[in-house]
Amino acid sequence: MCESIEMDEGALLCCDSLCPKKGSRTDRRTLEFGKTHVVRPKGKHQATVVWLHGLGDNGLSSYQLLESLPLPNIKWICPTAPTRSVAILGAFSCTAWFDMGELSEDGPVDWEGLDASAAHIANLLSAEPPDVKIGIGGFSMGAATALYSATCFAMGKYGNGIPYPINLRAVVGLSGWLPGSRSLRSKIEVSVEAKRRAASLPIFMCHGSNDDVVLYEYGERSARSFSSAGFQYITFKSYDGLGNYTVPREMADVSNWIGSRLGLEGPL
Repeated sequence: MCESIEMDEGALLCCDSLCPKKGSRTDRRTLEFGKTHVVRPKGKHQATVVWLHGLGDNGLSSYQLLESLPLPNIKWICPTAPTRSVAILGAFSCTAWFDMGELSEDGPVDWEGLDASAAHIANLLSAEPPDVKIGIGGFSMGAATALYSATCFAMGKYGNGIPYPINLRAVVGLSGWLPGSRSLRSKIEVSVEAKRRAASLPIFMCHGSNDDVVLYEYGERSARSFSSAGFQYITFKSYDGLGNYTVPREMADVSNWIGSRLGLEGPL
């Protein structure tokens, strides 16, 4: 039976340890991540996937979404983002993986916040057995953080230059976008190893045509940015009439894609 457990409650991650840019607004404070819930595999543990909730949500919602999926060999780790002031909400404080002033390709990007969350995710995955396949997925802002983690894997480092330690095998983004997508190609092209890693990583992106929170065009453009940067296994699927939420048919597609890409066997 699946269970929800609490791990790393109140886990602290100081941005000073991740970002050399002293004096920036983000690196002077310590982020406190919330509760992490875990869906235990019903069968043989073959894969572990961290799933990231959207803006203002929490890990329990992710747990409730994932516990009934027909993927018995996956362990799902569902963390909760820190509570922070979010500029796009008029400085209102809520759970968020990074700060965000506006959602556009030309808007400012909270690289320090993204690096801190990506490092927290990597830390959650660092203790997994070496024979277990690793993935990251998420919804909306969680999808943006998952897709950013994909770029960290490809480059072999976070945006601040610290090495990225996790060997990702699959990334899923629902109703999301890639922060800083315009600069991705130039970052990948400078390294042969980055090109190789990018070409090896499967990414599954889903987006509703009626999404009025993260516009469909942002997801579509992000998928094109991945492809132009050399990510060869990009799947972008649209859902006519879908807004900024998930539906069973979308989650069924996610289950089928993850099971296929990670090569999961039977439940025993």
